[in-house]
Amino acid sequence: MLSNPHFTDDSSFGKEPSGYIYIYACHEDEQELCSLELRCLLNQEPESLYLESRIAIPPERSPFIHYRLDIQCEAASLEQLEQMVVQLDTNAQTFKLICLDAAQTFTYEEKRQLERRIGMHIVGKAQMKQPQQVFGMAYAGGRWVAGRCYSSEPVWLHHNNKPRHYSTALSTRVARAAVNIAVPDPSASLIDPCCGIGTVVIEALSMGITVTGYDLNPLAVQGARENLTFYEMPDRVKLADMRELEGHYDALILDLPYNLCSVLNEQERLDMLLSAARLAGRVLIISTEAIDASIRSAGMQIHEVCHIRKSHFTRYLWLCESVG
Repeated sequence: MLSNPHFTDDSSFGKEPSGYIYIYACHEDEQELCSLELRCLLNQEPESLYLESRIAIPPERSPFIHYRLDIQCEAASLEQLEQMVVQLDTNAQTFKLICLDAAQTFTYEEKRQLERRIGMHIVGKAQMKQPQQVFGMAYAGGRWVAGRCYSSEPVWLHHNNKPRHYSTALSTRVARAAVNIAVPDPSASLIDPCCGIGTVVIEALSMGITVTGYDLNPLAVQGARENLTFYEMPDRVKLADMRELEGHYDALILDLPYNLCSVLNEQERLDMLLSAARLAGRVLIISTEAIDASIRSAGMQIHEVCHIRKSHFTRYLWLCESVG
């Protein structure tokens, strides 16, 4: 098994995590979206299977994160890790240790061997089927790490069961990632001025974000309200044309209409982009065509762009800042 002769720091342990390892996965069509979301949330560039950050978020915040491992033990070798995990506090609860793939991946048998080898040194009663708490271990950042481990609850999947759907609406996974890119700080205010059936609004509310949705289509507003009621969420949608809205928000998500009944001419699109720039400082724009020039004409600076692909269909996503 791996040891790292270049890891020269003393083996360390602390009740408070020194950092966090996030294990994530995504389909190749959403790789750019996943990378952008994780960078915005955790302020670090992700590695191929994991990301290490000093920022703590619930793993279910992102639709791509599967586990969060709190770094409570760090060791240069497995022998040192055996000594360190003795100090893990089980609080007289049953526990389970799981080995996670990070910088180093392991076969099924290798994982079970590592779990037995390290787990036998944790003071407490092991329970494989229904433990009261879970610890994790991984090889990442050139050393072995271990600590409390939390798995993600795929909240967004439950939102697929809403009563009202729309064929061109964002998927709940993409909508949740979009909210996280636009609002990495959940205390910020968000506006969705073309909210449709409320997919973005629902994801934002489920993460405790203050959000307001608008749409000029009364049928869309009615559908959004039905969906919010279904999930016992507050009515945060109103009937309005975004070009007539006033006020200012921390962030805005604009999913530009694109179906056959909502074809925008160039001036209409520019008017919507100008309104977006006026309503918020941080703007996330989603479109089915490249509109970089229009975004800049509306007085916004493009910081990031990514592509979300599905079969032969591509959505463009721009993270922008109003500079006017």
